[in-house]
Amino acid sequence: MHDLGGFTVRRVLPSAERRQVGPFVFLDHIGPARFAPGEGLDVRPHPHIGLATVTYLFEGALMHRDSVGSEQVIRPGDVNWMTAGRGIVHSERTPSPEREDGHAMHGLQFWVGLPQRDEEVEPSFVHHPAAALPEWDEGGVRLRLIAGRAFGRQAPTRVLSPLFFLDARLPAGASLALPADYSERAMVVLSGDVRIGEETVEPGETVVFEAAAPIVLDSAGGARVGLFGGEPLDGPRRMWWNFVSSSPERIERAKDDWRAQRLGQVPGESEFIPLPEQ
Repeated sequence: MHDLGGFTVRRVLPSAERRQVGPFVFLDHIGPARFAPGEGLDVRPHPHIGLATVTYLFEGALMHRDSVGSEQVIRPGDVNWMTAGRGIVHSERTPSPEREDGHAMHGLQFWVGLPQRDEEVEPSFVHHPAAALPEWDEGGVRLRLIAGRAFGRQAPTRVLSPLFFLDARLPAGASLALPADYSERAMVVLSGDVRIGEETVEPGETVVFEAAAPIVLDSAGGARVGLFGGEPLDGPRRMWWNFVSSSPERIERAKDDWRAQRLGQVPGESEFIPLPEQ
């Protein structure tokens, strides 16, 4: 469990058991949490390099601002995809209406490592509303494709390597067979009960599946899960704080750049998260 601007989140990746799944090198399961009126999330401006961040909410709202000039509220079902590349700075805060009224917060935030050829691309930000994402029934299971390709469908989110990220809602008594399209696949249980063969997976737990193994998810009482994976990156990645790179020297340069405030600034915000002291 980690603190994220006033409340705790569950850090799923990286862990001692697993460093990454496909190109996904980081996953925070945010909440579920409840903010009283006047309270909210405040993640001050901070930098990233060599990755893309993916934010997806089940409840609540977040205001995203970044150093390329983006300002976007994300709400449940939408997707925010920010490619850091050579360097970007962003903040995430509870919007004023939700802060005034009090609200629930529940979501997932991934970091996707970039292929070596794309680690230094120009930073960018894209928002896709829920209505723009593929959503369909698969044997009675409601699926929304957040990013990548799965079940023969393609999300509009621009990705730089083979991957998938699905929001799956299983009604009571439903089953879902997960295709073996990718060499690495995983599931995080958000709510409800899920069984895989004789094994029960509880809410908050994450399962990484064996490559090419036939996987069928069953739910007696109904469940909501996040399904994700893809192909491994082209070589090992190092992660230090908010920086991901295939080069340790590049991470050291990013540290120097943030100390000197050379990675950019979020318009209208002067505060920032300082570099952690080693």
